[in-house]
Amino acid sequence: MTAQGRPAGAVADGAPGAGRGGEPATGLSGAGLAVILAGFALSIVDIFIVNVALNDIKKDLDASEAGLELVVSGYGIAYALFLVMGGRLGDAFGRRRLFTYGLVAFTVTSTLCGLAPGIAFLVVARILQGAAAAMLVPQVLSTIQTATSGEARARAMSLYGATAGLAAVVGQILGGVLLSLDAGDFGWRIVFVINAPIGLVTLLLVRKMPATRAERKPGMDYLGTLLFGIALVCVLLVIIEGHVLGWPLWLWVLPVIACAAGVALVRVERGLEARGKVPLLPPSVLSIQSMRAGLLAVVPFSIGFGTFMFVYALVAQTNFGLGALASGAVLAPFASAFFVMSLFTPKIAARIGRRIVSVGAVVQGAGLLLMALLIALAWPDLPLVAVLLILAFTGVGQALIGPTLLRMTLADVPASAAGASSGVLVTSQQTATALGATIGGTVFLSLGSAMDDRAGAIGVLLMLALFSVVIFVLSLRLPEPE
Repeated sequence: MTAQGRPAGAVADGAPGAGRGGEPATGLSGAGLAVILAGFALSIVDIFIVNVALNDIKKDLDASEAGLELVVSGYGIAYALFLVMGGRLGDAFGRRRLFTYGLVAFTVTSTLCGLAPGIAFLVVARILQGAAAAMLVPQVLSTIQTATSGEARARAMSLYGATAGLAAVVGQILGGVLLSLDAGDFGWRIVFVINAPIGLVTLLLVRKMPATRAERKPGMDYLGTLLFGIALVCVLLVIIEGHVLGWPLWLWVLPVIACAAGVALVRVERGLEARGKVPLLPPSVLSIQSMRAGLLAVVPFSIGFGTFMFVYALVAQTNFGLGALASGAVLAPFASAFFVMSLFTPKIAARIGRRIVSVGAVVQGAGLLLMALLIALAWPDLPLVAVLLILAFTGVGQALIGPTLLRMTLADVPASAAGASSGVLVTSQQTATALGATIGGTVFLSLGSAMDDRAGAIGVLLMLALFSVVIFVLSLRLPEPE
C-alpha cells in the first residue's frame, strides 16, 4: 500500500499528472463498493429481465421473431464488443469518470427502451444500452483491483462474484414480479423504466467510489480495436443468431473471418508492445500464467452457467407449466445459497487455498448428477423439496468456484493494466455465457426431438457435470489466492 492508503499503481483522477478533477483515491469503502456493485448488477439484470417480457413486446409492437432476437442479442453483442475498450478508457481517463458516464448513458438508454414506439427503435436503444453497460462494468473490477488488497480485495471479489450470479436470477424473478403487478399500466415497458430511478439513486452516490486511473495514460489502439471487434462480432453472430437463421451455409464464413482477424490481431498487438506502445490486449498481460489459467477455467464455468439458466427456463416453463414468476421463485434457494456461501469464500480460500475451486467443482458436479438422477427416476412429477435442496447444493458449489476464480485470474495483473485485463475477463464471461445458451439449447432440443424432453434434460446435466470435471482439472494449475 502507498502512503495515501491505496495499492501501488492506483492513481487518483485528480493526482498530479493524472488529469483534472476527482478526489484522491483512499481505498474502497463499503459505500463505494455498494455503488459500483449496484451499477454492475443493473447491467446483468438487464441481460435476463427482458426474456420474460418478450411475448408482451411481440404483441404490443407487432414484432417478428427476428426482431425479438435482436432485442436480446443486440444488447449482448454491444456489451461484449465494447467491454475491453471500456476498460481501456477507464485506465486512460479515470475509472470513476467512465463509470459515471456509463451509468448516465445506461439510465438514458433504459428510458428510451421503455418509450420505444416500435421494434426498430427498441433494437437500436438496446444496442446503445449494451454499449453503455460496457462503459461502466470494467470499471468495477478495475476499481476493486487497484483500490483494495489482501482481505479487503478478497471480500470485494467475493461480493462481485455473488452479485453476478444473484443478479442473473433476480433478473428473471424481478421481471416476473413487475409484469405480474403491472404497476402504472406500463406493461412490458416497466422492465426498462425501472432502471431509471435505480440509476439516478446510484448516480447521487457515485462520489463514494474512489477516483483512480492507470499511472501512464494509454493511447488508443484503433487497428487492434477494429480487428478485435470484427473477430468478436463474427463469433457472437454465429453463437447468437445461428439457431434463429437455421445455420445457413454462408454463416460458416464468419468463423473463417474471425480466425483471420484474430491472427492479424495477435501480430498487431505484439508489434505495438514491441515498439513500447500499449495495445488494446497487451500480450504481456495475457502471457501471465494466472491470467491464462484463470481464463481457461472461467470459460467452461460460464458456458455451464449460461447453459443451466437457459435450459432451466425451457424445462420450467415448457414441461412444468411454470410462469416467469414461479420459475424464478424456484431458483431462489440456488441464488440464496450462492450468495451466502460467496460471503464465506475468502475465509475458506485462506484455509485451503486453490483447492476451494477443486472442492467447488466436485460439489457442483455432484449436484448436477443428483438432479439428473432425480429426473431419470421421477420425471415429470419431480418432488419440489428435492429439487430445491439439489439446487441449493449446486449453488454452494458454484459459489466456491466463481468468486475465487475471478480473484485468481487477476491476481498477478499489474494495476496499470487493470482496465484491459478486466475487460478481457468480463468479455470472456459474457461470450461464454452466450455460447452456453446456444450449446445447451441445441443439446436439449436435439435430444428432445430424438427421444423426449427427459432425455434432453439428462443429457444437458451430464454435459455440465463433464464441464465440472474440466474445471476440476484446470483448478490444479491455478495460483494460490492472495
